[in-house]
Amino acid sequence: MNSLVVECPFIKSVLLDIGADWNRTAQVIEELGVFDCLVNNAAVAICTPFFGIKPEQFDEMFNINVKAVINITQAVAKGMIQAGKKGSIVNLSSQASKAALKNHLIYCGTKGALDAISRVMALELAPHGIRVNCVNPTVVLTDMGREHWTGEKAEEMLNKIPLRRFAEVYEVVNTILFLLSDAAPIVNAVSLPIDGGFLAC
Repeated sequence: MNSLVVECPFIKSVLLDIGADWNRTAQVIEELGVFDCLVNNAAVAICTPFFGIKPEQFDEMFNINVKAVINITQAVAKGMIQAGKKGSIVNLSSQASKAALKNHLIYCGTKGALDAISRVMALELAPHGIRVNCVNPTVVLTDMGREHWTGEKAEEMLNKIPLRRFAEVYEVVNTILFLLSDAAPIVNAVSLPIDGGFLAC
């Protein structure tokens, strides 16, 4: 959060535990005013073999990856509707919603759920002029992505991507900006892969 403020001093940042306190999160979001657009980007991934999964891992991932998205989107969309403002919402999903990834059982489940709830949001918010879409990237080369996707693990994934590379951050950002913008006025309820062809294999 501190790095974001340094990079973009005109941005107002707030620190919230969005997976723990439904009411406080909604209150803070509503107090920020009316939004033109929303990107739900927060997520957590705990990679565990099937037989090692614990209930607290399930709760943590679904609370942040699914429940918090519903909560925040409710607060933002409510403000848009009350202000008579049209807008666009993009939810950060994953190729994991479309394909099974070893040791990602709960994560795959949360992203599949996110795709589904995004379609329902799109259906119900469209009459108010609010579009809702998902992007579904492959591995993205953030600092965390570079740290965790190395060696044999990375090579196994790259072998499934026809373009033989992972996504750069700006490639995901540019796709999100397109979906948020007036260049995509009729694009609604889609789950858009950014995966170099991973899902074609």
